[in-house]
Amino acid sequence: MWGAVVSNLWRDLPPGPEPPHRIYAIIEVPNGCSNKYEFDCETGVFKLDRVLYSALYYPGDYGIIPRTWSVDGDPLDILVLTTKPTFTGCIMVARPIGVLTTEDENGEDNKILGVPVCDPRFEGISDITNVAKHLQVEIADFFLNYKRLEPNKWVKVKGWKDTESAERIILSAIANYHEKFGGPSG
Repeated sequence: MWGAVVSNLWRDLPPGPEPPHRIYAIIEVPNGCSNKYEFDCETGVFKLDRVLYSALYYPGDYGIIPRTWSVDGDPLDILVLTTKPTFTGCIMVARPIGVLTTEDENGEDNKILGVPVCDPRFEGISDITNVAKHLQVEIADFFLNYKRLEPNKWVKVKGWKDTESAERIILSAIANYHEKFGGPSG
């Protein structure tokens, strides 16, 4: 698929087959899980960062986009809507449909919202406006509250933006990666 041995998913995979329209999501936390796994960019392994302090669980498969770097000093986050959870380390092709803009104790922290390309259930969803309002509120509420009980942590949800905004953020994060780490950016 990628033509080479992959030793570090974030560094060795391209951002996607057709960025920013079709991107790879490296899943860290499966849908329905309250364990916060994180990909360690230096070592290339997944680690348990923490267990959520509240009785909440991730409302989709959550992870990062390869070869991206956000203004918060981490790879760009993505939440992929799924009907069933995948697993930590799963790579899927996702289509971005919007972005939840948030700010936390470290600054701006955008969450790309995507749908899996390989699932026909999401075929007609091309923008956040196609997602049920209740689901939008549920996802925003999760990110507003998932750190609430953790000492010195907080999240402010600013709101949803459309597919075009998500794609601009993805392209910017790809450019940031290229500027910071060099090498191919796509």
